[in-house]
Amino acid sequence: MDSKSKTSHLFILLLLVVCSGFIDIGAQNLKLLQLKCNSQLHPIAIESPNPKFSWIVQASGYNKEQSAYQIIVASQKEFLSEDKADMWSSGKVKSSASINILYSGKALGSATKYWWKVKIWDEEGNESGWSAINSFEMGLLDRSDWDKAKWVSLSKDDRRSEHRFRDYKTSGMKKPTSVTSHAVGYFRNEINTTKKVKRARAYICGLGYYELYINGEKTGDHVLDPAPSNYDKQAYYVIYDVTDQISKGKNAIGIILGNGFYGQSICWKRDPESERDLSFGVPAVKLMVDIEYDDGSTAQVLTDESWKNSTGPIVFDNIYGGDTYDARYEIQGWNKVNYNDKKWSKVKTVSPKLNKVSANQMPPIKRLYTLEPKKVFKSPSGKWIVDFGQNIAGWVKINVKEEKGQVITIRTTEALTQAGDDIFLGSTGGGANGMAQILTYICKGKGLESWEPKFSYHGFRYAELSGISTNPDVNIIQAIVVANDIEQTGSFASSDQLFNKMDTISKWTIVDNLHGIPEDCPHREKCGWLGDAHAFCEYALYNYDMKTFYEKYMEDIRTQMRPTPGKNDPTQRFLVPTMIAPGKRTSSIAKLDWGIAAIYLPWYNYLYYGDASIVKEYYKEMKQLTNYYLSFKNQDGIIDNGMGDWCPPLWDRRQNPKAMECDPVVSANTYFYDILGVMKSFASLTQDDAYAETLQKEQVALKEAFDKQYLERIPLVGHLWYGSQTATVMALQFGMVSNEKIESVIDGLVYNIEAVKGGHHATGIHGNRYIYTVLTKYGKADLAYKLLTTPTFPSQTYIMNYGFTTWPERQFYWDEMEGLTNSLNHPMHSGFAAYFYESLGGIKPLFKSAGFKNFSVNPMAPQAISKTKVCVPTPYGQIKNTWHKKDGIVSMKLSIPFNTKAIFNTDDIILSSLSINGKKHVALSHNSSELVLGSGEYLIEYSLKELE
Repeated sequence: MDSKSKTSHLFILLLLVVCSGFIDIGAQNLKLLQLKCNSQLHPIAIESPNPKFSWIVQASGYNKEQSAYQIIVASQKEFLSEDKADMWSSGKVKSSASINILYSGKALGSATKYWWKVKIWDEEGNESGWSAINSFEMGLLDRSDWDKAKWVSLSKDDRRSEHRFRDYKTSGMKKPTSVTSHAVGYFRNEINTTKKVKRARAYICGLGYYELYINGEKTGDHVLDPAPSNYDKQAYYVIYDVTDQISKGKNAIGIILGNGFYGQSICWKRDPESERDLSFGVPAVKLMVDIEYDDGSTAQVLTDESWKNSTGPIVFDNIYGGDTYDARYEIQGWNKVNYNDKKWSKVKTVSPKLNKVSANQMPPIKRLYTLEPKKVFKSPSGKWIVDFGQNIAGWVKINVKEEKGQVITIRTTEALTQAGDDIFLGSTGGGANGMAQILTYICKGKGLESWEPKFSYHGFRYAELSGISTNPDVNIIQAIVVANDIEQTGSFASSDQLFNKMDTISKWTIVDNLHGIPEDCPHREKCGWLGDAHAFCEYALYNYDMKTFYEKYMEDIRTQMRPTPGKNDPTQRFLVPTMIAPGKRTSSIAKLDWGIAAIYLPWYNYLYYGDASIVKEYYKEMKQLTNYYLSFKNQDGIIDNGMGDWCPPLWDRRQNPKAMECDPVVSANTYFYDILGVMKSFASLTQDDAYAETLQKEQVALKEAFDKQYLERIPLVGHLWYGSQTATVMALQFGMVSNEKIESVIDGLVYNIEAVKGGHHATGIHGNRYIYTVLTKYGKADLAYKLLTTPTFPSQTYIMNYGFTTWPERQFYWDEMEGLTNSLNHPMHSGFAAYFYESLGGIKPLFKSAGFKNFSVNPMAPQAISKTKVCVPTPYGQIKNTWHKKDGIVSMKLSIPFNTKAIFNTDDIILSSLSINGKKHVALSHNSSELVLGSGEYLIEYSLKELE
């Protein structure tokens, strides 16, 4: 744990139990919790023919693990017993596996609900008894399940509001032009249910964002559904349990359909008259409601020609620009029964280009938090400025009382001017995409009016209001944080408040950029850049349950792949992703250090969740991609491809390109060396042994070529390094440095940091992800701390001292700039914070026992840190590691989940007595390099003993 760990030994004094509160033994001691099907609790949209079951076990004692399990599945709850389970009984299976157990019973029916439970036996043969009963429900398993429902679209654009237009102007245009969006459609129909409803499910797919209403009430708490995708190849439907919304008698069903990313036909055009279409088409929607009555009979509600439609008060919507809501055109009661819709038009049925519709499996986007104004003041122009104190993604909600026709305009932005007296639009003003972030509300003038947008979200901390007659306090305006509702189960805290703040900022920056895809920023781009996605992936996995999120995003990457010729053999074509997935924003083929996200994301998903299915699902594509980049090998053995270590300090592609000190090809080759190792592991996992041998040879050859081309001796001091901080850090991180050269290379890195850069980093998103971890690993933990906490430019602390609450895209001397023109909310810069978990907390997953079945524990920290606490989510339960130092003694409280083992690196440890409650404790295994401990809660105390 000390920065002098290379010259210190750990002397273990005592190992004590922290009582977990259990007394009983045997079956009563085994508690089955968190039963999941396909990584979800009680899911209602399973489409896998063989779902995967997982569970967490809680037990007292030590070295506890599962020796066998039994799962039973039934079509009715009352059948859930060993002798009646009509779908599947696994029987007693001798296995320690408690995650990702494949269903192996009868064929599961479409839109059908099933019940299941499980019991286990521990290592001593104690039986747990059955778990609580859980359920899962199948989605629509066959395309024909949708056949009766039709895609419907707005038949006529009859918007009359003069506010349906917006100005559009990119930085490349001389003057703005007036544009409008596809019209938002309001759809309705009525049904008559003559019997008591037992069960009802709504299946809805919007090509464009939608909201579903039944009898005037919004269905569900999702917003911004569905998740973005390459809609022509893959769209997502959502299932809602609407049993409680449909009653006996008449029922009204309504849908509001906006543009979302599907109908985004405005932004990113340098010429608005260009034929280039960035939309997928005019928005459309399909709905099917399955109803089961108490007597067993069924009925369906389907979108078809009988539905009617109209435009309404949302007169403009664009995912970048925002919503315009003209309350004078509200339609009272349109989604309730007995509404007179004689003036409404018949819908238009359409046949959109679409290959596949699948059920959404990831956590939906929701309204997560509400923020109140922290400060309110007037700008020099007399407009109100509201500071919410935190850079977020979402929208504002207003409550106003103004005259009919009064126009309220809200402009949201991330920054103020340098004077601090007005909003600054440099990063959100629309220069790149052509449209500023603006929300517009036109009052109807009938008392208090409340409004928030439906079909757009923005990245902002500040809001400028015009058109209101009162001070915008908390009763007038609030900010709503909107993002995927991913579960946060990981946490970090330390004795250093700067580190704690960095962790908080890192989390905010990630959450702000989760809207169905891992975005680069939540305002001007909202794009899934692949390099950004893998840069922060591990930190996200340490904190959140991201399994289904990344599984969905891998499908986005796959559907974005394009056939591309190789470099050395243009006659051969490979499927290769583009730089961004999904969408039409850009179509350039991915450079190596971006495209490898298609390999890293399955790698990390497997490491952290232990589910090999994602590896097998994408192995063919990953192999093609590896071979594609191998085709760029030049005569020197170097892969001649790369995008570069994006956004190092002071870097500007046009004005200061040399600030990227690491050549893009160099950093890309370090990544590719690691990727060759990853693919070698995947090849072994899939029994592709011949390819594994090929990759082994390629990896050895690349290491030799890399050393020959880039390893150099620093003049005067004689240390070795690879020409830049980033290249040196990444070579060390990925094991490219020969053992006999490591010390000299570390000295070269330290020399550049301290003597050349004055104690600062010069790394971009790739190097900065690993520099603190690498320095700590090689005995320079104090230098890692210095890099992070120095208050001078550039550093994370410099950013925080300037007042940022999320990590900006680039670091400059901001006091010397006219304004902050780059994004101030880029999650690629959160990747470094994995250091808090893997170095300070010391917790890392292992490939050979993926999913934290076995995991390493090796906390290392600088002298300045006296306390650290991490909680790491795993499929087996939470790993908790808390340590503190006092008077030369380190006390570490470690909680190891049931059915897992912790592996301590003991290369530099002198073992003395190991005891539990004063009794001799024998570890599961111990040799010269590691100590293995089974489940339990331990208090490990040790001192640091200097070598003579």
